[in-house]
Amino acid sequence: MQVPLLDLKAQYATLRDDVLRAVADVLDTQLVCNGPAVRDFEAQAAQYCGAEHAVAVSSGTDALLLSLMALGVGQAAPACRTGAPCPGPDEVIAPAFTFFGTAGSIWRAGARPAFVDIDPDTFNLSPAGVEAAVTERTRALLPVHLYGQMCDMDAIGAVAERYGLPVIEDAAQAIGAEIDGRRAGSLGTCGCFSFYPTKNLGAMGDAGLVTTHDAALADKLEKLRNHGQTRQYIHDFVGGNFRMDSVQAAALGVKLRHLDAWTDARRRNAARYGELLAGVADVTLPVERPGRRHIYHQYVIRAERRDELRAHLSERGVASAVYYPLGLHQQACFAGLGYAAGDFPETERACREVLALPVHPELSDDQLDYVAAAIREFYS
Repeated sequence: MQVPLLDLKAQYATLRDDVLRAVADVLDTQLVCNGPAVRDFEAQAAQYCGAEHAVAVSSGTDALLLSLMALGVGQAAPACRTGAPCPGPDEVIAPAFTFFGTAGSIWRAGARPAFVDIDPDTFNLSPAGVEAAVTERTRALLPVHLYGQMCDMDAIGAVAERYGLPVIEDAAQAIGAEIDGRRAGSLGTCGCFSFYPTKNLGAMGDAGLVTTHDAALADKLEKLRNHGQTRQYIHDFVGGNFRMDSVQAAALGVKLRHLDAWTDARRRNAARYGELLAGVADVTLPVERPGRRHIYHQYVIRAERRDELRAHLSERGVASAVYYPLGLHQQACFAGLGYAAGDFPETERACREVLALPVHPELSDDQLDYVAAAIREFYS
C-alpha cells in the first residue's frame, strides 16, 4: 500500500469546478493583482480568524516581514527603555525550533533573532524562556503555533504586557486553531498566516495574510504591501511588493468554505492514530493541551531510532517527514549570533526524535491502520 504524506490532487479533484469558475471570473475582469477578489477574501478570512482586519499578502514569510516593518522593528536605532544608550541591533524573541522563515524574516527586517527553547510536550515556545530572554534591545515577541497547536498565549501575552512589547503570532501552520475558543491570529498585535499549497488552507501558489484588531496598523500594512504608497506615486513609507494575486484570493475563497470539514477529518485521523499507537513504548504521541483545538497541520510523534523507523516506513510505501532536522541556532547563516550546541536542549532533542506521519483529510481508515501496523511492526 502507498500512503502519501499529502494528496493535493485528491483534494483538488473535489473542488476543481468551483475553483476554475472562481478563477475564470477573476480572469474575465482582468483585475488580477490585489483586486476585488482579494477584498472579498480578506473579509472572509478576518471573520474566520476572529480579527477586525485582514491584509492579504504574497506569502507567509512576507506576512512576517511586513508585520515587523509595520511595527518599526529594525528600522531605527534602538533606544533603551531606561533612556540610556542601547548599542546593538533590535532583538525579536522567537523559538529555536521552527521553520526557517520565522528567523529569516527577523534578520531581513534588520533585527537579531533571540532564540528561546521549546516546551517538550507541545514543541511551542516556552513562556518562562521568553521572559528570561527579554533585554533592553527586545522589540517584539514572535511565538510560533507549531504543527497546528497554539502557544500559551495568556502567559506570553502577560510577558508582553509587563515589558510593553508587541506580539506577532506566527500562525502559518495554525489557521483555525484555538485556545479557549479564541482563534490563532486574534490574540496578538497581529497574526501571520501562510497559504503555501501544502498548508491546511493552501493557495494555487504562494500567498499569505496578516490579521489585526488595530485599524491604524492595518492601514499601514496595506500601504507597506504596495511600496508604502499612500496614493498613486506618493510614498510615505518604504515598503515592498507584497500584494496577493487575485487568482490566489479567488481559489482561497472557495477552499475556505471547506476548511472546518478538513480540520475535523484531520482531528479524526489524529484520534485514530492515538488509539492504534497506544502502548507502543518507543513512540511518544502528540499532546493536545486542555482548551486547545489542534488542527494537526502535522501529526508529529517522537520516535526512538527515528531515522531507522523512517527508512522502515519508506520501504513499506509510507511517506513521512522530519520537521525540523536542525535548530535555528545551529544554522550556518546564524553562526555569528554566538549560539552553540547544547544551548537549547529541548530543541536539539526534538530535532533527533520528531517524525511527521500522514494525517491529511483524504486518508482512508485502511491507510491509517496500515501506517500504525508498520510502526508497531518496527518496534516489535
